[in-house]
Amino acid sequence: MGFGVIIIGDEILSGRRTDKHLPKIIELLSARGLALDWAEYIGDDPARITATLARSFASGDIVFSTGGIGATPDDHTRQCAAKALGVPLELHPEAAELIRARIVDMAGDKPVDLNSPENLHRLNMGTFPKGAGIIPNSYNRIPGFSVGDHHFVPGFPVMAWPMIEWVLDTKYAHLHHQKPYVERSVLVFGLPESRITPLMESIERDFPGVRVFSLPSVGDASRGAIYARAHIDLGVKGEPETASAAFEVLREGVRALGGEMVEAEPDQPA
Repeated sequence: MGFGVIIIGDEILSGRRTDKHLPKIIELLSARGLALDWAEYIGDDPARITATLARSFASGDIVFSTGGIGATPDDHTRQCAAKALGVPLELHPEAAELIRARIVDMAGDKPVDLNSPENLHRLNMGTFPKGAGIIPNSYNRIPGFSVGDHHFVPGFPVMAWPMIEWVLDTKYAHLHHQKPYVERSVLVFGLPESRITPLMESIERDFPGVRVFSLPSVGDASRGAIYARAHIDLGVKGEPETASAAFEVLREGVRALGGEMVEAEPDQPA
């Protein structure tokens, strides 16, 4: 069981808006000792959304989907989720009550006709695939929904992020910090990736469970003097004791190849 995210919206793919969900979800997972395994971006195309969700439902992964759960013509996620599951949409009773409460809040001191066409249309935001549960929305009460290990939240970060945190802390607290994990790296100068590839392969072979990464950069003086030269951010990640042993072998291997090394600054990917 891995963690995945599906980010839905034409506005992301066209560049009209910049996605903020991916880095935030990575941050929320990392704070709980968890990691993201995959991510997908999809436009507002119902057939593509349905196909993507059908595939992800079958994966067994824990998946967060952002966007497309409103009630305007370009919101398709609720309908596509139901189609992918082969179940009907139903008005969730608790969602309906929360939406009505929101309508009353918005009206203030004015009289409210909850049966007006406009307000009845708003209830569409509470129609979810049959069997779904709700995700509380602390911002405006309009809930998201969960079906199994798939969790659907709005595209607005101010709503989505607290809802994702609620899911992680309510449904998956037993997974938090389950596996101790470290990541250590050095900046390597004067060696091409082709020279260090055999070293990387031997470390992954000799230290099961450790993953080696290599991130080359042409240099970026704006990030500081040590980053100005072309370099490779070379490191390992995995269980602390094994990864630390692998890291020492990595450093010795770079020295043997004649490379120059500088410790990478924390939280500063090259």
